[in-house]
Amino acid sequence: MDAIAILTGGGPAPGMNTVVGSVAKTFLKQGYRVIGLHGGYSGLFNPSPKTTDIDFLLADDIFNRGGSYLTMSRFKPTDKNFEEDFNLDFFVKNNVKLLVTVGGDDTASTANRIAKFLEAKKYPIANIHVPKTIDNDLPLPAGSPTFGYQSAKDMGSIIARTVYMDARTSANWFVVAAMGRSAGHLAFGIGTACHYPMIVIPEMFNKTTITVEKIVNLVVSSILKRKVMGIDYGAAIISEGVFHSLSDEEIKKSGIHFSYDDHGHPELGKVSKAHIFNEMLEKKLKELGLKVKSRPVEIGYEVRCQTPVAYDLVYCSLLGMGVYKLFSEGKTGCMVYADPAGQISPLYLKDLQDPETGKIPPRLVDINSDKFTQVINNLLNYITPDDYAAAQKYVANPTDYDFRKILNW
Repeated sequence: MDAIAILTGGGPAPGMNTVVGSVAKTFLKQGYRVIGLHGGYSGLFNPSPKTTDIDFLLADDIFNRGGSYLTMSRFKPTDKNFEEDFNLDFFVKNNVKLLVTVGGDDTASTANRIAKFLEAKKYPIANIHVPKTIDNDLPLPAGSPTFGYQSAKDMGSIIARTVYMDARTSANWFVVAAMGRSAGHLAFGIGTACHYPMIVIPEMFNKTTITVEKIVNLVVSSILKRKVMGIDYGAAIISEGVFHSLSDEEIKKSGIHFSYDDHGHPELGKVSKAHIFNEMLEKKLKELGLKVKSRPVEIGYEVRCQTPVAYDLVYCSLLGMGVYKLFSEGKTGCMVYADPAGQISPLYLKDLQDPETGKIPPRLVDINSDKFTQVINNLLNYITPDDYAAAQKYVANPTDYDFRKILNW
């Protein structure tokens, strides 16, 4: 019997099980055996990989659940792993015709390496990747979201709007940090959904070097503006990605010493970014003599394994079924893509990768779009030149907290 193998890599995103379950149901219907690989890519470089045969009942049990039934890993194979450890016997003995990989940017980059490796070695195994990430930073065409983003944004918004209600009720401020390693989509989406008066994402610093002081001053700008408006509460949401844009010197100023993962990324999940930002803000407010209470809230792991919302249940089902469509058409070395109209097509990894690094570049928030500028111009609250006179009641130098001057816009 012909078989396919499927694995999930990187970190969780709502819809992982939906993709796996939909892929399984579709291929089972076509007479294939479906083998689930545990441990992400590590299973492909292990002489005794942990596997589970996925039958209809298992697929039907997991497809609408959060998390990932197939255990995940951030394992990144080296060139030596490819040459010495690649488990071709697994594919040969199980008659595997297709490897389905489900993951984000790093998983996509590794899938690209595997596709090239299989092609160079003339191994008759197709490879199709299903892109996911709650960060929404894979460069899919037509602004299509990566699966998991909508569900994470939904849960993040539930948390954030509850926090905002607390701020209004208790007349204080909250500093919320949201996931987003390279791009600010999640923080921007949550902040927009909840009408937060300040949103800080790395893309905003396109005309100036990002520093700890500028991040803090943007939040202070919002606090001052609301004081001018006669409002004594609010919340600011900051994307964790700003840490990736800080220089080593600026990171040292934050007082945090990061460890790094296999891909060279600071392990931001090990520290509370909200706590760090809030401490910085409290120190600044004390220096300014502003009596404002602020509290930190982290939106991180809470949103990665939540039950997928209907959008992702439909979207991920379509992607899962789309894997078979592409495979039946002889496609390989590609990602499955569903456009906004629901049409399935291949998106080749080689066409998305950076020609020098071979990695998939992140999709950033388009700060020139109406979607972004309308929020900045109409929802956020911050100091402008028109507020200088009124703001002097609270600070001697309101120009230092002019939103556009801070960003050099």
